[in-house]
Amino acid sequence: MWLLFAAGSAFFAGVTSILAKCGIRKTDSTLATAIRTVVVLIFSWIMVLAAGSIGQIGSIDGRTLLFLILSGAATGASWLCYFRALQIGDVNKVVPIDKSSTVLTILLALIFLGEGISLPKAAAVAVIALGIFLMIEKKDVSGQEASGQEAGQMRNGRAGWFLCAVGSAFFASLTAILGKIGISGVESNLGTAIRTCVVLVMAWVMVAVQGKQKELKGISRRELFFICLSGVATGASWLCYYRALQDGPASIVVPVDKLSVLVTVAFSRFVFGEKLGRRAAVGLALLTAGTVAMALL
Repeated sequence: MWLLFAAGSAFFAGVTSILAKCGIRKTDSTLATAIRTVVVLIFSWIMVLAAGSIGQIGSIDGRTLLFLILSGAATGASWLCYFRALQIGDVNKVVPIDKSSTVLTILLALIFLGEGISLPKAAAVAVIALGIFLMIEKKDVSGQEASGQEAGQMRNGRAGWFLCAVGSAFFASLTAILGKIGISGVESNLGTAIRTCVVLVMAWVMVAVQGKQKELKGISRRELFFICLSGVATGASWLCYYRALQDGPASIVVPVDKLSVLVTVAFSRFVFGEKLGRRAAVGLALLTAGTVAMALL
């Protein structure tokens, strides 16, 4: 059953990227993150009430609460980086880099959670890493193809979204490990809701620090709709993801969740007209094959 929840998490996560991109064309990414977190928070506490786990709040021990808070902080940092990268970069370029968190998560799960890795699994990890590498174009990192003022602008843009995407991947890997530890002593829906509270506080603090709250009135209804809709998709993805993490090994749940790249690539082709090159298509095939292998081994 946990594998089905992991697949559901992948689908909703893939849809989230597309909806979010539609909602941050003109809206600041940090402000959009704060708004959508409100939606996720409402969604997650509704699920807590539906599951009847709200009464367990008083029984959460200090260690579990600490790791839930740390996991929430890592999630907030990952979100802020990810949606900034989405705003200034192409979906098909940002998402593969974000999915590189798979490899780091597997290594961290081996070190901190004691989840063993066999030779076949190690080979699958290598295939995933190769697939991600092929999907990242060198020019996206170096920005050496243009010249003059245009070249400078392209380099700044590429460096900006690339660094944000890398930051998103790093914090996402920490989220998975800290989340796995944090939900060991609490019902998954309740754990998700508590973590979302941390993300909400973190996001709005960032909005206040940057003085972006003044831009709230200027958000168009269309973009606000997509921002909220992406929050609903995120809430569904989270609930599936942490339910899967609670029952299944992180070294398998995380790779399956990363199959959301297939959903994202498919939708980005039809919605934004973004096409994959031959090299990137091979990388996507390897990423998918390695992920499926990780789930089956």
